[in-house]
Amino acid sequence: MSLNAVAHLNFHGQAREALEFYQSVFGGQLTVVTYADFGMPAELPGAAHVVFGQVVADNGFRVMAYDVPGEHTPAAPGAPTTHRENGTTITKEPFFLSVRGESIDEVNPVWEGLAKGATVIEAFGPAQWAPAFGMLADRFGVTWIVDVAAEYTQA
Repeated sequence: MSLNAVAHLNFHGQAREALEFYQSVFGGQLTVVTYADFGMPAELPGAAHVVFGQVVADNGFRVMAYDVPGEHTPAAPGAPTTHRENGTTITKEPFFLSVRGESIDEVNPVWEGLAKGATVIEAFGPAQWAPAFGMLADRFGVTWIVDVAAEYTQA
């Protein structure tokens, strides 16, 4: 048996745009099913919103998303609640998404893609605990950590 934890992101009318953006960054297959596809009359508000969506890439990246039901006016995300202060990360968010690769060359394109329209919390570069690390809140308000795995030895 095999289990996978997959981030499932909740949006308010922006799920399709977010999934298309993540596909442009990570590659892979995009699946989008709307409420209308599941039988909601097309003339109802929200029928074109995403009831199930995902991006699955050969490189191991996978994310799911949907639009929370109901009428919504897509709002631009506010300022990120995560910031750096006195060398520490301060946040009110319940989670971050982490993308970790084996080399800077592998993860740098991911950083560059996610950074388009993002608020950089910590610039991508060398860190004490990793060859490279960066943190940002993307244009949809999702906070990402992008880093390169460090080789650790267990004591």
